[in-house]
Amino acid sequence: MGEPNWLRETRAAYDEVAVDYARLVHGELARKPLERALLATFAELVGGGTTRAAASGPVVEVGCGTGRVTAHLRGLGLDVAGLDLSPGMVAVARESWPGLRFAVASMTALPLPDGGLAGLVAWYSIIHLPPAALPAVFAEFHRVLAPGGELLLAFKAGDRRIRLEQAYGHTVSYDVHWLPPDRIAAQLAAAGFAVHARLVREPEDYERGPQAYLLARRPHDADPA
Repeated sequence: MGEPNWLRETRAAYDEVAVDYARLVHGELARKPLERALLATFAELVGGGTTRAAASGPVVEVGCGTGRVTAHLRGLGLDVAGLDLSPGMVAVARESWPGLRFAVASMTALPLPDGGLAGLVAWYSIIHLPPAALPAVFAEFHRVLAPGGELLLAFKAGDRRIRLEQAYGHTVSYDVHWLPPDRIAAQLAAAGFAVHARLVREPEDYERGPQAYLLARRPHDADPA
Protein backbone atom coordinates (compact mmCIF):
# COMPACT_ATOMS: atom_id res chain seq x y z
CA MET A 1 0.00 0.00 0.00
CA GLY A 2 1.16 3.52 -0.70
CA GLU A 3 1.80 6.22 1.86
CA PRO A 4 -1.43 7.82 3.15
CA ASN A 5 -2.22 11.29 1.88
CA TRP A 6 -2.42 12.81 5.38
CA LEU A 7 1.14 11.73 6.07
CA ARG A 8 2.45 13.24 2.83
CA GLU A 9 0.59 16.49 3.51
CA THR A 10 1.90 16.77 7.06
CA ARG A 11 5.49 16.15 5.97
CA ALA A 12 5.27 18.68 3.14
CA ALA A 13 3.71 21.32 5.40
CA TYR A 14 6.37 21.06 8.09
CA ASP A 15 9.17 20.95 5.54
CA GLU A 16 7.78 24.24 4.24
CA VAL A 17 7.45 26.02 7.59
CA ALA A 18 10.42 24.53 9.50
CA VAL A 19 12.67 27.59 9.70
CA ASP A 20 9.90 30.06 10.57
CA TYR A 21 8.31 27.60 13.00
CA ALA A 22 11.60 27.36 14.90
CA ARG A 23 11.84 31.15 15.10
CA LEU A 24 8.24 31.63 16.27
CA VAL A 25 8.24 28.97 19.02
CA HIS A 26 11.74 29.71 20.28
CA GLY A 27 11.68 30.14 24.06
CA GLU A 28 8.02 29.12 24.37
CA LEU A 29 8.65 26.61 27.16
CA ALA A 30 10.19 29.37 29.27
CA ARG A 31 6.71 30.97 29.36
CA LYS A 32 4.89 27.75 30.30
CA PRO A 33 5.60 26.65 33.90
CA LEU A 34 2.88 24.00 33.90
CA GLU A 35 4.34 22.25 30.85
CA ARG A 36 7.82 22.40 32.34
CA ALA A 37 6.48 20.80 35.51
CA LEU A 38 4.93 17.96 33.51
CA LEU A 39 8.17 17.36 31.63
CA ALA A 40 10.09 17.40 34.92
CA THR A 41 7.67 14.85 36.39
CA PHE A 42 8.12 12.64 33.35
CA ALA A 43 11.90 12.92 33.65
CA GLU A 44 11.81 11.95 37.32
CA LEU A 45 9.59 8.93 36.62
CA VAL A 46 11.80 7.75 33.76
CA GLY A 47 14.92 8.30 35.83
CA GLY A 48 13.79 5.84 38.48
CA GLY A 49 12.37 8.32 40.95
CA THR A 50 9.63 5.88 42.02
CA THR A 51 9.67 2.16 42.72
CA ARG A 52 7.33 1.54 39.79
CA ALA A 53 9.39 3.44 37.24
CA ALA A 54 11.46 1.74 34.57
CA ALA A 55 15.19 1.62 35.07
CA SER A 56 16.80 4.75 33.70
CA GLY A 57 17.32 4.28 29.99
CA PRO A 58 16.83 5.78 26.55
CA VAL A 59 13.96 8.14 25.82
CA VAL A 60 12.59 9.22 22.44
CA GLU A 61 10.51 12.25 21.53
CA VAL A 62 8.28 11.24 18.63
CA GLY A 63 7.34 14.14 16.39
CA CYS A 64 10.16 16.23 17.83
CA GLY A 65 9.93 19.02 15.28
CA THR A 66 12.76 21.49 15.76
CA GLY A 67 14.01 19.69 18.87
CA ARG A 68 13.15 22.21 21.58
CA VAL A 69 11.41 19.67 23.86
CA THR A 70 14.08 17.06 23.15
CA ALA A 71 16.71 19.58 24.24
CA HIS A 72 14.72 20.46 27.36
CA LEU A 73 14.53 16.78 28.32
CA ARG A 74 18.28 16.44 27.79
CA GLY A 75 18.73 19.35 30.15
CA LEU A 76 16.73 17.38 32.72
CA GLY A 77 19.33 14.62 32.51
CA LEU A 78 17.66 12.14 30.17
CA ASP A 79 19.37 10.09 27.46
CA VAL A 80 17.03 11.37 24.76
CA ALA A 81 16.80 11.42 20.96
CA GLY A 82 14.26 12.97 18.60
CA LEU A 83 12.36 11.50 15.65
CA ASP A 84 10.27 13.46 13.19
CA LEU A 85 8.44 12.83 9.94
CA SER A 86 9.76 16.02 8.34
CA PRO A 87 13.33 16.12 7.00
CA GLY A 88 13.12 19.90 7.11
CA MET A 89 12.32 19.90 10.80
CA VAL A 90 15.07 17.38 11.53
CA ALA A 91 17.59 19.55 9.66
CA VAL A 92 16.66 22.56 11.81
CA ALA A 93 16.85 20.43 14.97
CA ARG A 94 20.31 19.16 14.10
CA GLU A 95 21.53 22.69 13.41
CA SER A 96 19.97 24.08 16.60
CA TRP A 97 21.11 21.26 18.91
CA PRO A 98 24.24 19.71 17.37
CA GLY A 99 25.00 17.66 20.47
CA LEU A 100 21.71 15.71 20.27
CA ARG A 101 20.56 12.84 18.06
CA PHE A 102 17.75 13.41 15.56
CA ALA A 103 16.45 11.18 12.77
CA VAL A 104 13.65 11.12 10.19
CA ALA A 105 10.94 8.56 10.99
CA SER A 106 7.17 8.16 11.19
CA MET A 107 5.41 7.27 14.43
CA THR A 108 3.31 4.82 12.44
CA ALA A 109 6.37 2.54 12.09
CA LEU A 110 9.07 3.41 14.59
CA PRO A 111 12.59 2.16 13.71
CA LEU A 112 13.09 0.95 17.28
CA PRO A 113 13.38 -2.48 18.90
CA ASP A 114 10.69 -3.99 21.07
CA GLY A 115 10.82 -2.89 24.70
CA GLY A 116 13.92 -0.74 24.32
CA LEU A 117 12.74 2.60 25.74
CA ALA A 118 12.37 3.85 29.29
CA GLY A 119 10.19 6.72 28.08
CA LEU A 120 8.43 8.20 25.06
CA VAL A 121 7.07 11.73 24.58
CA ALA A 122 4.64 12.77 21.85
CA TRP A 123 4.35 16.54 22.36
CA TYR A 124 1.54 17.85 20.14
CA SER A 125 2.43 15.36 17.39
CA ILE A 126 -0.58 13.01 17.49
CA ILE A 127 -2.82 15.96 16.49
CA HIS A 128 -1.92 15.44 12.85
CA LEU A 129 -3.08 11.82 12.69
CA PRO A 130 -6.63 10.94 11.66
CA PRO A 131 -8.40 9.62 14.77
CA ALA A 132 -8.80 6.21 13.12
CA ALA A 133 -5.00 5.88 12.96
CA LEU A 134 -4.41 6.48 16.68
CA PRO A 135 -5.04 2.95 18.08
CA ALA A 136 -2.33 1.48 15.84
CA VAL A 137 0.09 4.27 16.81
CA PHE A 138 -0.58 3.71 20.51
CA ALA A 139 0.09 0.00 19.99
CA GLU A 140 3.41 1.00 18.40
CA PHE A 141 4.25 3.18 21.41
CA HIS A 142 3.47 0.22 23.68
CA ARG A 143 5.70 -2.05 21.60
CA VAL A 144 8.82 0.10 21.92
CA LEU A 145 8.47 0.89 25.65
CA ALA A 146 9.95 -1.40 28.26
CA PRO A 147 7.69 -2.70 31.04
CA GLY A 148 7.40 0.19 33.49
CA GLY A 149 8.21 2.67 30.72
CA GLU A 150 6.47 6.05 30.76
CA LEU A 151 4.47 7.78 28.01
CA LEU A 152 3.67 11.50 27.97
CA LEU A 153 1.17 12.89 25.47
CA ALA A 154 0.32 16.54 24.83
CA PHE A 155 -2.53 17.44 22.49
CA LYS A 156 -5.37 19.87 21.82
CA ALA A 157 -8.50 18.96 23.79
CA GLY A 158 -11.77 18.88 21.86
CA ASP A 159 -13.50 16.95 19.11
CA ARG A 160 -13.02 18.63 15.76
CA ARG A 161 -10.81 18.79 12.70
CA ILE A 162 -9.35 22.03 11.37
CA ARG A 163 -7.95 22.27 7.85
CA LEU A 164 -5.02 24.68 7.73
CA GLU A 165 -4.21 26.46 4.50
CA GLN A 166 -1.95 29.10 6.06
CA ALA A 167 0.52 28.54 8.90
CA TYR A 168 3.64 30.31 10.20
CA GLY A 169 3.57 32.70 7.25
CA HIS A 170 3.35 29.98 4.58
CA THR A 171 0.73 28.46 2.31
CA VAL A 172 0.20 24.87 3.40
CA SER A 173 -2.51 22.19 3.38
CA TYR A 174 -2.84 19.81 6.32
CA ASP A 175 -5.16 18.85 9.18
CA VAL A 176 -5.08 19.50 12.92
CA HIS A 177 -7.27 17.26 15.09
CA TRP A 178 -8.63 18.29 18.49
CA LEU A 179 -9.03 15.11 20.53
CA PRO A 180 -11.27 14.20 23.51
CA PRO A 181 -9.06 13.31 26.50
CA ASP A 182 -11.41 10.58 27.73
CA ARG A 183 -11.34 8.87 24.34
CA ILE A 184 -7.55 9.08 24.14
CA ALA A 185 -7.25 7.63 27.66
CA ALA A 186 -9.56 4.76 26.68
CA GLN A 187 -7.52 4.06 23.54
CA LEU A 188 -4.32 4.02 25.58
CA ALA A 189 -5.90 1.53 27.98
CA ALA A 190 -6.98 -0.64 25.05
CA ALA A 191 -3.37 -0.58 23.81
CA GLY A 192 -2.19 -1.93 27.17
CA PHE A 193 -1.27 1.27 29.01
CA ALA A 194 -2.23 2.30 32.53
CA VAL A 195 -3.10 6.01 32.52
CA HIS A 196 -2.05 7.47 35.87
CA ALA A 197 -2.40 11.23 35.40
CA ARG A 198 -4.35 13.58 33.19
CA LEU A 199 -4.60 17.34 33.01
CA VAL A 200 -6.67 19.75 30.92
CA ARG A 201 -5.88 23.44 31.11
CA GLU A 202 -7.64 26.47 29.69
CA PRO A 203 -6.26 28.20 26.56
CA GLU A 204 -3.55 30.83 26.84
CA ASP A 205 -2.20 33.48 24.45
CA TYR A 206 -2.88 32.43 20.85
CA GLU A 207 -4.43 29.02 21.68
CA ARG A 208 -7.94 28.37 20.36
CA GLY A 209 -9.07 25.92 23.02
CA PRO A 210 -8.12 23.74 26.00
CA GLN A 211 -4.89 21.72 26.04
CA ALA A 212 -4.61 18.16 27.36
CA TYR A 213 -1.77 16.11 28.85
CA LEU A 214 -1.78 12.40 29.73
CA LEU A 215 0.82 10.35 31.57
CA ALA A 216 0.61 6.60 31.06
CA ARG A 217 2.76 3.60 31.86
CA ARG A 218 3.34 0.26 30.19
CA PRO A 219 2.67 -2.02 33.17
CA HIS A 220 5.03 -4.74 34.32
CA ASP A 221 3.72 -8.22 33.56
CA ALA A 222 3.07 -8.78 37.25
CA ASP A 223 0.99 -5.62 37.63
CA PRO A 224 -2.75 -6.10 38.13
CA ALA A 225 -4.95 -5.30 35.15
